[in-house]
Amino acid sequence: MKINKKYENIVFTFLMAFGMSCLISFFMMLVSIGFRHFVFLNWLKSWGIAFVFAFPAAYVFPKIIRKVMRKITFVESD
Repeated sequence: MKINKKYENIVFTFLMAFGMSCLISFFMMLVSIGFRHFVFLNWLKSWGIAFVFAFPAAYVFPKIIRKVMRKITFVESD
């Protein structure tokens, strides 16, 4: 199954937020409770909550950051 090219940005953002929230929530849980007390179901719950926030943030932040970068950077002329 292939997805239409016009949805490329949203699919990329979804997959990036999926992977990042999964990885970060996993390591944050290990840091906070340690590997010995790690509970897979608790991690799945925290990952789900993280993803709910990560996906919209990953969609909106690049647009805001590009606007800020255009204001604080300049092109050097010869």
